[in-house]
Amino acid sequence: MTETLTGAQITVRLLERQGIRTVAGIPGGAILPIYDALGQSSAIHHVLARHEQGAGFMAQGMARSTGLPAVCLASSGPGATNLLTAIADAKLDSIPLVAITGQVPKAMIGTDAFQEVDTYGLSIPITKHNFLVSSPEELLAVIPRAFEIATSGRPGPVLVDIPKDVQTQAIEIGEWPEPGRAQPITPTDPALIAQATAMINAAERPILYLGGGVVHSGAARTAVDLAEKSNLPTVMTLMALGTMPVDHPLSLGMLGMHAARYTNLALEECDLLIAVGARFDDRATGKVAAFCPQAKIIHIDIDPAELDKIKTAHLGIAADVQEALTQLLPAVADNDRQVWVDRNNTLKAEFPFEMPGLDNPRSHFGLIRTVAACLDNEATVTTDVGQHQMWVAQAYPLRRPRQWLTSGGLGTMGFGVPAAIGAALAEPQRTVVCFTGDGSILMNIQELVTAAEENVNVKIVLMDNATLGLVHQQQTLFYGERLFASQFKSSPDFIKIAQGFGIAAVDLDLAANPCAALMEAIARPGPCLIHASIDAEQKVYPMVPPGAANRDMIGA
Repeated sequence: MTETLTGAQITVRLLERQGIRTVAGIPGGAILPIYDALGQSSAIHHVLARHEQGAGFMAQGMARSTGLPAVCLASSGPGATNLLTAIADAKLDSIPLVAITGQVPKAMIGTDAFQEVDTYGLSIPITKHNFLVSSPEELLAVIPRAFEIATSGRPGPVLVDIPKDVQTQAIEIGEWPEPGRAQPITPTDPALIAQATAMINAAERPILYLGGGVVHSGAARTAVDLAEKSNLPTVMTLMALGTMPVDHPLSLGMLGMHAARYTNLALEECDLLIAVGARFDDRATGKVAAFCPQAKIIHIDIDPAELDKIKTAHLGIAADVQEALTQLLPAVADNDRQVWVDRNNTLKAEFPFEMPGLDNPRSHFGLIRTVAACLDNEATVTTDVGQHQMWVAQAYPLRRPRQWLTSGGLGTMGFGVPAAIGAALAEPQRTVVCFTGDGSILMNIQELVTAAEENVNVKIVLMDNATLGLVHQQQTLFYGERLFASQFKSSPDFIKIAQGFGIAAVDLDLAANPCAALMEAIARPGPCLIHASIDAEQKVYPMVPPGAANRDMIGA
């Protein structure tokens, strides 16, 4: 049985068939036909963002918290360009996103028409793939293909640009394509698994190095099992935090720029580094030539382009992390490695990670731990970007994959609040807490309105030091204390702003009992902003100075 549908109706129907139930976006002239069709859908809930970048980060929050592809929408011109930062962020952190943008009619492309930009061209370097659709028939192939590409291999964003006349043109549909799904995983070469097994069994001082790819492939449990079977001390990148519980006896925590000193010192001594789903980012390695100077390297990653890109591996394995670890787990020998485990415990004792003020909820570390004490391990944590992000990475007790959502590769201020909204929409059974700074929150503060309209269970902990904290820190340490453009001359009343946007707000500075005030604010259903002043002189320590080796950390 055939039916006559417009390109816009076809697009919405295909999204429904993909299982998409929530999208975020902002309408505009070039995408209005799709919005008209979307308004007639009973299956898809549309979240009206207040800035297209916010819509992109809401979609990211949905995708990061669930591992499933998510969708954002924008119109042509400024709508599309506003979306680009969120797309670039998704590319660097390997997030499966499908961005659908409206475009001027085909005959007007290239004429500098109203709100025309070359969205296709602009998005080439920041997407996994992109499409400029030329007919409604083409949508039947493009939309499923977009989801297939976004989820296959290394996940990433795909952009679909649809001219307005393609949206309005009607065609007859007799048969619907199958929804786009991730391509089957290729089995790992057994010979490579055998080589890796031999290297691990022979190593005396191995370290397991987990990256975000472990999260994307659902391999956290297998990675922990491997570490436990072969007694592998384990480090994690910023993107992998939570894959091994923070209090696991084999956990050395986060490595790199703001790691504990003992973590980076252990890497100095290891004789085998087993890198899994990690890309040797500069924030993790410090000076690359000095990273793990005594170690042979096994590098397992789904993306062949990552192998030998930064650090040459002695054994490179291009494979899905979960599939490779599943083969590796039964092959490696049980090994107590007691001498090496004891050495790591000695390093922890000699160079403990100091968190001053941990019992004081008015200090930065104390605030983070007090918030954590009000929540269980089912809570989801998002952050913006800055000092608060690193303090949370250091102090929050993360114990499960996909508990921790943060902008790692692009480091985008303004990520935290909309990502928290997206996570709460995708998993309404969880409480979502967003840690942000007074600089970061102002990048997308308009999305507080969206939080209020959707009544999401998001708690926004605003750590306010009246500065751009990491800029202030670097100017203080590396620019002769010449502070410029990093201190705010005045600060808005965040409590009144939140209340004006329609959400509850609590000022911990005025609370007689900040612990009780925090507990009450977090327990209250719906969105809430929690404001807390932080000393601007507090710094993120330890710290690897720019261009230095990880062993040359400064600070605590």
